Amino acid sequence: MSSAADTATLDSADLRRRDWLTILLIGIAHASSHFFQLVLPSLYVSLGAAFDLDFARLGLLVSCFYVVSGFGQASSGFLVDRIGARPVLWFGLGSFVLSGVLIGSANGYAMLLVAAVVGGLGNSVFHPADYSIMNHRVSAPRLGHAFSTHGLTGNLGWALTPVFMTSITLLADWRVAAFSAAGLVALVLLLTILGRDLLGGASPAAAASAQQAEAAAPAQEGVLATLAALLSRPALWAAFLFFACTSIALSSVQNYTIPLLGQLYDLSKVVASSALSGYMVASAVGMAAGGFLVSANPRTELTVMVALVLAGVTLVVLALGLVPAGLAAAVVGLAGFCSGVAAPSRDMLIRRVTPRGATGSVYGLVYSGMDVGSALGPLAFGLLLDAGLSQGPWVGAGLAFAVAALLAQWIAVQARLAPAPVQAPSKHYSAQK
Repeated sequence: MSSAADTATLDSADLRRRDWLTILLIGIAHASSHFFQLVLPSLYVSLGAAFDLDFARLGLLVSCFYVVSGFGQASSGFLVDRIGARPVLWFGLGSFVLSGVLIGSANGYAMLLVAAVVGGLGNSVFHPADYSIMNHRVSAPRLGHAFSTHGLTGNLGWALTPVFMTSITLLADWRVAAFSAAGLVALVLLLTILGRDLLGGASPAAAASAQQAEAAAPAQEGVLATLAALLSRPALWAAFLFFACTSIALSSVQNYTIPLLGQLYDLSKVVASSALSGYMVASAVGMAAGGFLVSANPRTELTVMVALVLAGVTLVVLALGLVPAGLAAAVVGLAGFCSGVAAPSRDMLIRRVTPRGATGSVYGLVYSGMDVGSALGPLAFGLLLDAGLSQGPWVGAGLAFAVAALLAQWIAVQARLAPAPVQAPSKHYSAQK
């Protein structure tokens, strides 16, 4: 009877509506994060002309952004577990607004560096905050769809930035574009404030189990003790390396697909650029499809392994020049679709090794691997190209995907051998107003 009642609760129309509203709101917030990651790169030409900057100094702005984001992401997860995800998410969105205003008001390179640092701080909070909210607020039957929507909206945020920034720059100037970016994120911040009830506290379906865990589990430990406990888990180290590897592979695609399609397949920049856009769109479609696979296949590590191995093999085949030039762009899109399919199952796999009450801490630590990969990948693959190894970036991406697939299997083994102990959810999170 109890099981039937629980199922009815999870299938109720009100709860489904609330789940999807939460998923949509978090997706919009996540899109703003990816949107802002490309604000500075979209303004490279304008900023270089305005302040006489070379590409080395322009690139340093983005490097600062990701270095700050990496350190901030690892630490912001602990903050999420102690004060709740909602205020941390608001801090991140507010930091983006401030960064956009600083870019638009910049009178020199130093001010642009400050804007990059502020933007990096804002970017650091989204994965810990978003995943903490989804794990606490979205019911289990729709959690896979929540993860797939989260990844899909991130890709859409990436796709929006160049069009948004370039169009406004052409219609007005780069300062107006920067202020407009700040205004767009301010609108998202307002939406999250208006929808704050969707982001705070525990979901109705999870309330009973949270109370039981709170009664049975010990009090939450301090930051250092929690950090030590998390770092002692091989599965979390493997997850960190997993995200670093997948991010290295993505950096190869994002930074070098256009020149590689030109060198290896003699495709024009327009066609190559369209192929890169096709990769991102296909990845988003793959994420949506991957959300259904989460429910269909509980062995999520198998989905991750097959999808990433296929993505890696596809890129290696491209690197070896085995694809007709007329099909090269389509094959790039196929690689994007395969990598996208893995994303929701990947997030569910990380959830399996996350101790209760440490969601923000775990996702903050393991997702900081993305920033490490984003910093290392472009430099390493650039050195390969400078050494004359034109196939290097795609082969390297294929190997990185293969290593990530093996790491997913290791994480799953660790999850079965040492399941995450039950801890009480943060009392601050549960008590959010």
